[in-house]
Amino acid sequence: MHPLNSVKGAITTGVVLAIVISVWLTAWGGVGITLHYGRLDRWVHIVAGVTWIGLLYYFNVVQTPGLAAAAADKGGPGGAGVSKYIAPRALLWFRWSAVVTWVTGAIYLIGGFANTSVLVWAFALQPGFRTIGVGAWLGTVMLFNVWVFIWPNQKKILGIVPATDDEKAAARKIAARASRINFILSLPMLMCMGGQSHGLPF
Repeated sequence: MHPLNSVKGAITTGVVLAIVISVWLTAWGGVGITLHYGRLDRWVHIVAGVTWIGLLYYFNVVQTPGLAAAAADKGGPGGAGVSKYIAPRALLWFRWSAVVTWVTGAIYLIGGFANTSVLVWAFALQPGFRTIGVGAWLGTVMLFNVWVFIWPNQKKILGIVPATDDEKAAARKIAARASRINFILSLPMLMCMGGQSHGLPF
């Protein structure tokens, strides 16, 4: 299996390369060969988050405007190929990367500060944890939108569940608005996630 010929091969190769680099950097630092297993939650959180937000941006910046342009092009090929082959696969990665991002973020908050009450402090917006807490709340709202508004309505739009034309039209509006809200929320959420350890000590 050539790693460039499949998604699984590329993911496997990337993970192996990351482990090799981790071992090499650790050995180079003179502390012996070891892996920092306790911070795998942070790494998985970042990778899942990039996948989630990357797909959110793809939907909002590329796919939705592209499908609108395809619908307006009366002589063109239309958007059936995207709706049948691309959107279901993108939504699969989108919704599950959202779950993994949230769960590993919660695990990281607990383990990163070595205290289970830190998760509560962050969500309660206590001093010293307000920045990450606001980010966690924004991420929680976004996760809620994915599973309560976006995915159930996308299933109607894509024909995964039966729906009338009127129900599909209503579903398009709900899914589009929830996705656009998540797009907007992602910007302050990312600021807060980076800001907790990079200059926003609230």
